[in-house]
Amino acid sequence: MYCTRKVTNHIYWVGGSDHRLSLFENLFPIPRGVAYNSYIILDEKTALVDTVDSSITRQFLENIEHVLDGRPLDYMIINHMEPDHCATIEELVYRYPNIKIVATAKAIQMIHQFYNFEEKDNTITVKENDTLSLGSHTLNFVTAPMVHWPEVMMTYESSEKILFSADAFGSFGALDGNLFNDEVNFESEWLDDARRYYSNIVGKYGVQVQAALKKAAKLEIQMICPLHGPVWRTNISWFIEKYDKWSRYEPEEHALVIFYGSIYGNTENAATVLASKLSEAGIKNIKLYDVSGTHVSYLVSEAWRCSHIVFASPTYNMNLYPPMESAIHDLKALNLQNRTVAVIDNGSWANAAGKAMRNMLAEMKNITLLEDQLSLVSSLKESQMEQLTQMANSIISSYFPQ
Repeated sequence: MYCTRKVTNHIYWVGGSDHRLSLFENLFPIPRGVAYNSYIILDEKTALVDTVDSSITRQFLENIEHVLDGRPLDYMIINHMEPDHCATIEELVYRYPNIKIVATAKAIQMIHQFYNFEEKDNTITVKENDTLSLGSHTLNFVTAPMVHWPEVMMTYESSEKILFSADAFGSFGALDGNLFNDEVNFESEWLDDARRYYSNIVGKYGVQVQAALKKAAKLEIQMICPLHGPVWRTNISWFIEKYDKWSRYEPEEHALVIFYGSIYGNTENAATVLASKLSEAGIKNIKLYDVSGTHVSYLVSEAWRCSHIVFASPTYNMNLYPPMESAIHDLKALNLQNRTVAVIDNGSWANAAGKAMRNMLAEMKNITLLEDQLSLVSSLKESQMEQLTQMANSIISSYFPQ
């Protein structure tokens, strides 16, 4: 049975949600599921903007059939060729043999990489500033390479001032009937998933996101229709500001997080004592995360949120504790920058964790590594409380600059 939502009088959402998928890209936990958004524009000509993942194919096809109500599907706009958005291209070509596929040259190349259907002069290659008239609606194409694949474009409909933004402005999380941002408590219930989505999926490409934002700034935007998550029709500037800050690698908040690895609890104890010292000095809302029990995507998201990060890790097999090594490696790979960090290391007989962490952090851009560190030998001793206090004071001074 179809399940659609009206976006405007002439534009319909025809996507769907998957509540059963546990890992997005078989990598990122999505306990709230995920939405796959697709849109149909009805005019003198009809246009479908992007398709969906194969997991919701039946729902998607029923939605399209209902909205078209017997009309042909004239155009299929492909903003992004990742399989969670292009899995039904071949099926639609078979069902609507006269359809024209509109995409960048790189996207058309990728279509043939994924699918084997015979091309019958049914593709239209578009580039920056090209337009396509559907009647009273005109589509304007804006290229956005590496946000976050090389073929990506965004589509701007000028009469209703709607930006179909591909994977930009998306979020993890299924749409439970509510389609629009003003139908949900986005800041309290969705922002963490939106940040985790951005930082892990798009975070590496901040320069390219900045370029896309500059293009978007030239457009009058009354609505943003992303490929995942809610459609934005109110408070758009608030969310654009988040993307601007995230893509410039600026901390979203002046906040502190402690990432710790602990084999038998001794490093965790030191991290907890440090957190207490920092709290006594007035630092609020401190967060501690065990890198062994927290999926790295959540750590990445918190690193994007916070201005100050403490890494606390034991040595393992003469090197850095593997979960901590993995976490810092991911942060480095995703281009995290502009943070103030401190290090606690621990080793019972050959402490290598501190040096390894400092070397990895030194390879990251604009990381301020505080000089006062804490090195444990198996466990925190009373004799080291002065050293821990000195480290805490160093963090406090950087957190509350004079």
